[in-house]
Amino acid sequence: MAFSLGIVGAGQFSGQFATLFHHHPGVSEVYVTDTIPERADELVAAAGLAGTMASFDEMLASPVDAIAIFTQRWTHGPLVVRALRAGKHVYSAVPMAITVDEIAAIIEAVRETGLTYMMGETSFYNPATVFAREKLAAGAFGRLFYAEGDYVHDMDLGFYDAYRYSGGENWKATASYPPMLYPTHSIGGVLGAWPTFATAVSAVGVVDDRGDGVFDREVSQFDNDFSNVTALFELAAGGSMRINEFRRVGFPSHRRESRFRWFGTDGTFEQVTTASYWQTREGVEDVSELIDTHPSLDADDPSLAHVAPALRDAFVSGYAPIHDRSRIPEELRGLHNGHEGSHHFLVDDFVHAVEHGTLPPVNAWTAARFTLPGVIAHESARRGGERLVIPDMGEPEASARLTPTAALSR
Repeated sequence: MAFSLGIVGAGQFSGQFATLFHHHPGVSEVYVTDTIPERADELVAAAGLAGTMASFDEMLASPVDAIAIFTQRWTHGPLVVRALRAGKHVYSAVPMAITVDEIAAIIEAVRETGLTYMMGETSFYNPATVFAREKLAAGAFGRLFYAEGDYVHDMDLGFYDAYRYSGGENWKATASYPPMLYPTHSIGGVLGAWPTFATAVSAVGVVDDRGDGVFDREVSQFDNDFSNVTALFELAAGGSMRINEFRRVGFPSHRRESRFRWFGTDGTFEQVTTASYWQTREGVEDVSELIDTHPSLDADDPSLAHVAPALRDAFVSGYAPIHDRSRIPEELRGLHNGHEGSHHFLVDDFVHAVEHGTLPPVNAWTAARFTLPGVIAHESARRGGERLVIPDMGEPEASARLTPTAALSR
């Protein structure tokens, strides 16, 4: 049974997903709301959606079955809880939330309502993560004991324009968003292949010195002056994980925003900017062709008019050979993809979970393990690298069954 969906936020990112949800056979109709009504109107017209709603409150009171949240990254937690408590399944852009309490509140709401929550973490479907997941399942790594995840996205490569677009006159106050409060592209890639979780962290932050009012604590609404942070995490499975979140870095972010390394006793996998390697004691295998994605859209496509040119590569990247595209509905396969070929999988996994009442791959408990370590790492960096214990929200009960759409009362 197809279900209806309301999209909250009609910015640069949601526009790409609105089309995919609209064309998915499991979604009957898509509505949009935005605090800037003109943006919602434009998206509905461009994508042929069902219509707009005047506010988030109106959407919560409406009969839509599910809500997809694409608002500013620090706003997700409270909005998710309100949507769940209103009886809506929820898809949320990353991060899950920005405090321990907000994350705990989402898990409690999912547990009490039995509704679907999924965090849209692209790195879970990153070709490198898919490759490492398959190698681990085959036992090729031996015992994993160390991994690295980097999200290296330089501010000069599109982020200034993105923050101006979303932040208005006070964009500098929000452009100072703490790097470790956006950790899921790096942590989610590592832990998307290695089924463990972080237990403690020590992090070091680099105080920004550009002097342009961004990452200035007097301007920042987050009281943040770190532009780059490195964190070393202890893992429950034994071993460690090092994560880099860099916003001032001489690196071609448009070529590869996220990159990963996993080290095991029998095999290793490593990525550099333009190549990927599987390595054992016997030698090195270049697996770049398996992992490299192919464009799904021309970078000059009109749908990307509001996206900074330096960000467009991420919005057009399609499948890699390692992706199992056969599981994607035909209606989506010919449409634009994005972020290392993840967009189709994100949409389809959410729709499948809502339809069947099953846990999506990045469910609330998994999302907490991708997000919460960064929250604690930011605090560690503020305390000069103090080692801090990371609380774990646990796992869903083995008997957990969510509420499928067909069972929703109307």
